[in-house]
Amino acid sequence: MPTHLLDDLDAWRKAWLDARNDPDGFWLRITHDLIAWRRQPSRGLDGSYLTLREGPITWFADGTLNVTESCIDRHAQAHPDKVAILWEGDEPGDVRRITYAELLDLTSRAANVLLEAGIQKGDRVIIYMGMVPEAAIAMLACARIGAIHSVVFGGFSAEALRDRVRDCAAEVVITQNVGLRGGRTLPLKATVDQAIQGESSVRRVLVLHRAPAPDTHLHPLRDLDWHQALAAASPVCPPVECAAEDPLFILYTSGSTGRPKGLLHTTGGYITYVAWTHRQVFGLQPDDIYACMADVGWITGHSYIVYGPLANGATTFMFESTPTYPDAGRYWDMVERHRLSIFYTAPTAIRAIAAQGDAHVTRYDRSSLRVLGSVGEPINPEAWRWYHDVVGEGRCPVVDTWWQTETGGICISPLHGATPTKPGAATLPLPGIIPALLDGDGHLIWGPGEGYLCLEHPWPGQARTVWGDHDRYIATYFSAYAGRYFTGDGCRRDADGYHWITGRVDDVLNVSGHRMGTAEFESALQSHDSVAEAAVVGFPHPIKGQGVYAFVVLQPQAETPDAFFDDLNRLIREHIGAHARVDRFQLAPALPKTRSGKVMRRILRKIVEEQPEQLGDLSTLADPQVVQALLAGYIPA
Repeated sequence: MPTHLLDDLDAWRKAWLDARNDPDGFWLRITHDLIAWRRQPSRGLDGSYLTLREGPITWFADGTLNVTESCIDRHAQAHPDKVAILWEGDEPGDVRRITYAELLDLTSRAANVLLEAGIQKGDRVIIYMGMVPEAAIAMLACARIGAIHSVVFGGFSAEALRDRVRDCAAEVVITQNVGLRGGRTLPLKATVDQAIQGESSVRRVLVLHRAPAPDTHLHPLRDLDWHQALAAASPVCPPVECAAEDPLFILYTSGSTGRPKGLLHTTGGYITYVAWTHRQVFGLQPDDIYACMADVGWITGHSYIVYGPLANGATTFMFESTPTYPDAGRYWDMVERHRLSIFYTAPTAIRAIAAQGDAHVTRYDRSSLRVLGSVGEPINPEAWRWYHDVVGEGRCPVVDTWWQTETGGICISPLHGATPTKPGAATLPLPGIIPALLDGDGHLIWGPGEGYLCLEHPWPGQARTVWGDHDRYIATYFSAYAGRYFTGDGCRRDADGYHWITGRVDDVLNVSGHRMGTAEFESALQSHDSVAEAAVVGFPHPIKGQGVYAFVVLQPQAETPDAFFDDLNRLIREHIGAHARVDRFQLAPALPKTRSGKVMRRILRKIVEEQPEQLGDLSTLADPQVVQALLAGYIPA
């Protein structure tokens, strides 16, 4: 199977059948074409979901490589002056351009600093930074020497950071003196100092000075200055040869309770999958300026800011600030100034910008845009249409991508205009992905229907295990349905075979025996002209089992007549059915979101379950005060 772009449904169908019928041959051809191997693999998949108790599955097990040769060296040789990383800082116009030749120099220097600090192949390094190029360089430097990086989102608390340091026994932490985001200063180094106090595994802390901060303390026997250390290091660092199944990184899921769960991704399969999916989903062209608005602290940043784009020799855009700083035109101002051609962001950001009015978008030239992408949660049809019609001027295809930290890369998505789209649908599985819908009894649902989304067959990019706890990996993902990976998501499949993600299974409501996804309610509510955002959760109901509670954020200057909530319930009936209605509405000033824009529904659930003492860690929220406002406005039974 050549790695040319799949340009229509016939090409997709042929590739999908090839991958299903001969997965080993399909993926071996792709990895031979896309990846710079030291020793080309001759084996595809070893193991299966039924043999996990004997050990993790493997892909390309007899191959060896170093991912930085795919991501940097070959491009630095072929086109050294091409921009690898285009970065814009918190303030508009604060721009850096790092070429592939410069990226090779910086990565090699950083790798040598780690070697000097005693880091060897297999050792763990925590990266706790904001969205600066040095975060990507730190990741690549670890990969260069075979160390395992674990990026921790720069909004996590000291306690959350400490948990991750302990779990992986990190020996080095890389951080900044401060982070900048939305005009605010974040005390990253102070948080690190608090987190590692008494943690004996950490021997060195490497500190990037991002902005003046006179009160930053450097421990004389432990801390190193990033700029000074790299300036003194050699610009040459030979890449360490790694086996395909050697660990590349650990990424912790952001659960609110219990021991953190570190998903382990390995080397050869992961880089193959993210390079191929990045190229296919977005229809990558050599001159594209590709922009993903995620944070490297999450899997989207790993796969589609750093590893996937760089493996493809693309120019990848990194953005330090927020979509509404200094105003809601920030994204489109950058599109105009940098001539961005592919734009990939979250539905929460899309809705937040749409709520501020079209003028923030239309005053900027967006003619460079070619493909729009959505990631992170199901996008409601109204937001999809606004994104397509206003941002994309009706000419840019929208690729609404479904995938997870565990999957490593995109699994269900349209392809760059080759797939006919429907607003709100993730559409069709990528080649190599075989979805299955199951009912509550574990029976397969054929044809149109709604159920639990599972995946039938391994693919190269999926996480291999949970760091230090393989039994937990099996119990979490493979115990519900033997021989299948259970995604934890609900899904509806229509008569065209398109997939509509209905949200996490724990976000599925069971009201008087009717199973309904919270995403369905939220989509209906957001179709009202006066509603900017909505979040729906269940609450205990003495008659129905579960009732439906809706937090509603209004558009600016929106009015709420006496029949407003009745109008909203009418919309819900029209969208879902006569059996669907919201029992309680609460008007909210905002929703509790992480700094990356994810709505924290677990917080909303604890509010309506009247368990405020179990709200958990609020330090990752963009505005923790929102929670107090929601608690004050809560409507009890």
